[in-house]
Amino acid sequence: MNKKTNSGLKIICLNRKASFNYFFEDLLEAGIVLKGSEIKSVRDGKVNIADSYAVEKNGELILINSHIAMYKEANISNHNPTAERKLLLNKREINKLIGKMQRDGLTVIPTKMYFKKGRAKLEIAVAKGKKKYDKRAAKKNRDWNRDKARYIRKSS
Repeated sequence: MNKKTNSGLKIICLNRKASFNYFFEDLLEAGIVLKGSEIKSVRDGKVNIADSYAVEKNGELILINSHIAMYKEANISNHNPTAERKLLLNKREINKLIGKMQRDGLTVIPTKMYFKKGRAKLEIAVAKGKKKYDKRAAKKNRDWNRDKARYIRKSS
C-alpha cells in the first residue's frame, strides 16, 4: 500500500475500518518510538494498525495491539511484533487526550501511518464508538449512493 501523495507524505498503512466503527471527534499527528528493525519493517510496509488503540500509562500514551512484522535480516536483535509502542506528543496534547478519555469515555485510535520528512508518523483520532444501528445506517447510505450513481450513469 505504498501510496505517494502530492504533499510529501508516503502512506504506509490505513485503518479503513476505523471510520466505519467510530465517529471521529479530533485528528492529531503523533510520532512513534520505533527500534531499528521495526523502522526497516515499516519501510517495507509490513504494518497492521487495524485493531490497535492507545491507552494512558504513567502520563504517556502507549499504542497497544499494533503489529509490525519481524524484519528477517535482523536475526538476533529483532523486535517483538506486538510490543507496546510509545506515542510522541506534547505534554499539553497528552493531558488533553487523557482528559477526554477519562471524562468523556472516548477512545484514541490510529487511522493512518505515514512518513513525513523521513520520520514515521501516526495520525490518531479521538473517537466515539458507533452503535449497531449507526453502522447499518452508514452501510445503507453507502449502498444508496452507489445505486444512485449507477442510475445516473445509465440514464445519461
